[in-house]
Amino acid sequence: IDNRETWGKKIDFLLSVIGFAVDLANVWRFPYLCYKNGGGAFLIPYILFLFIAGMPLFYMELALGQYNREGAATVWKICPVFKGVGYTVILIALYVGFYYNVIIAWSLHYLFSSMTTELPWLKCGNSWNSVNCTEFNGSLPDNSTSYAKNKNTPAAEYYERGVLNLHESSGIEDLGWPRWQLVLCLVVVVFILYFSLWKGVKSSGKVQPWINKHGMIVWTDAATQIFYSLGAGFGVLIAFSSYNKFDNNCYRDALLTSTVNCVTSFFSGFAIFSVLGYMAKKHGVKVENVATEGAGLVFIIYPEAISTLPGSTFWAIVFFIMLLTLGIDSAMGGMEAVITGLSDDFKILKRNRKLFTFATAFGTFLFALLCVTNGGMYVLTLLDRHAAGTSILFGVLIEAIGVSWFYGVDRFSEDIERMMGFKPGLYWRLCWKYVSPAFLLFVVIASLTSSDLSYDNYVFPEWANQIGWGVALSSMLMVPSYAMYKFCSLSGTFRERIAYCITPEHEHHMVAEGKVRQFKLRHWLAI
Repeated sequence: IDNRETWGKKIDFLLSVIGFAVDLANVWRFPYLCYKNGGGAFLIPYILFLFIAGMPLFYMELALGQYNREGAATVWKICPVFKGVGYTVILIALYVGFYYNVIIAWSLHYLFSSMTTELPWLKCGNSWNSVNCTEFNGSLPDNSTSYAKNKNTPAAEYYERGVLNLHESSGIEDLGWPRWQLVLCLVVVVFILYFSLWKGVKSSGKVQPWINKHGMIVWTDAATQIFYSLGAGFGVLIAFSSYNKFDNNCYRDALLTSTVNCVTSFFSGFAIFSVLGYMAKKHGVKVENVATEGAGLVFIIYPEAISTLPGSTFWAIVFFIMLLTLGIDSAMGGMEAVITGLSDDFKILKRNRKLFTFATAFGTFLFALLCVTNGGMYVLTLLDRHAAGTSILFGVLIEAIGVSWFYGVDRFSEDIERMMGFKPGLYWRLCWKYVSPAFLLFVVIASLTSSDLSYDNYVFPEWANQIGWGVALSSMLMVPSYAMYKFCSLSGTFRERIAYCITPEHEHHMVAEGKVRQFKLRHWLAI
C-alpha cells in the first residue's frame, strides 16, 4: 500500500483510542448529568443515542482513517469539496488543547500539594484563606445555601483563592498576570506531550421524569455527552486508525472501545456518588446539595472527601495521578490529530515532524497562558463552552453527509469489505445514511438555543459571548470557505467543476469521459 508507519502492536492502538475516549468528562460530567436528568431515566436516551449515533460514527471514523491511511484533512480525497471539514476538526482539536492542558496542569499542582502530612485544603488559617473561611465539621447551619455552592469551605477557598487566585480578578476583562506556580505545571504538561508525540505513533500508545418541559434538555444532554465522551469528530480516531494495518478488524475495535468507554462512565458514576453520599451524610444535607459537575467536583468536593479519610495523603496522590493520566492521553490524542492532519496535507511538516510537534506544543502553551492568569477561569469557561460546542456537532454532521451521501454508503461499504472481507450490515448502513445525520441535525439546532455564559454568579459581558461565537464560527466557516475555494480553483464548465468537486480524486479521469455517478439518481438511492 504505502510506506506509512504503523502501530508497533495492536494493543498500542486500542490503548490509545480508549485512553483518548475515556477522559475527565467520564468522571465529572456523566455522573452529574445522570443525577440532574432523573437518574436511571437518563440512561434511556443515553443508550439509545449510543446505538443510533455514537457507535455508528465511531465505526465510520475508524474505517475511514484505516482505509484511506490519511489524517483528518487529506482523507477527503474521497470527496474533495468536503476537505474543509478536515480543517474544521483540526482547528477544534487545537482550540481544545488551549484549555484542556490547563486542567491537567491544575491536577499536577494538586498532586504536588498533596505530598504533605496534612493536606492544605483541610483547614482555614492559611495565607490564601479569607476571613469568611468556615470549617464545617458537622452539619451545616439551616439557612445556608447548597454545600456545593458554598465558596467559604477550606477546599473551595484553596481551589479558587490558593490555586486559581480568582478573587483578584473582577471578570474576564481583568485577567492579571499568569500565576507562576501554574505556569511551571503547564510547562511540565507540555513537555510530557511533546516527548510523547515527537517520534510519531510508535511512542504514543505507551503512556425519572424525562419527558416533560425539560425533555429537550435531557435529550440534548444525552446526545452531547455521547459525543464528547466517545470523541468522534475531533479527527483523532481518523488519525489513530490511519496508522493501522490495512486488514485490521476496525469493526471489532469500534464495538470494544465504545463499550469500554460507556462502562467506565457507569463505573465512575458509582464511585462519584458513593463519595457524594458520604459528604451529604457527613454534613447532614441532601445529596443534591453536594452534587455538582465539572471542576468543582474533582477539585473541591472530591479532595475534601479524601482529606477526611485515614491515610488521606496517599489517597489524594492516587486520585490526582488518575486525573493526570486521564487528561494526558486525551490531550495527546487531540495533539496527534492536529499533527497527523496537517503533516499529511503539507509534506514539509511531515519531513520536519519534531520541529512541527514542538511548534504546536509551544503554540498551545502560549495560548494556555491566558487560562492560568488570575481571571483565567473565565477564559477557560468561555473556551469550554464555545471551542467544541456547536462546532464539533456541525463538523460530524458534515462528515456524515460527505461519507454517506456524496461518497456513497454503498461505496464506503465496499471499502470496508476490501479491508475486512465482509460488508457492514444493513443496520450500520441505515444509521450512516439516515439515522445519524437526522439525529445530528436535531442536536446542532438544539445546541444553538443555549443560554448566556456565566460562571457561578458572574455573568459574562455581551462582547465575551460574541468572542465565543467568533471562536466557534472560525472553525465552522472552514467548510463553506474551502468549498468555494475548491470550486473556483478548478477549470471547465460549471457542470464539470461540480463533478470534479464531488468525485473521488482517483476517479477524476471518469469526469472527462462524462461518467459521473453522482449525477445519476441511483447513486443517491443506494444503501
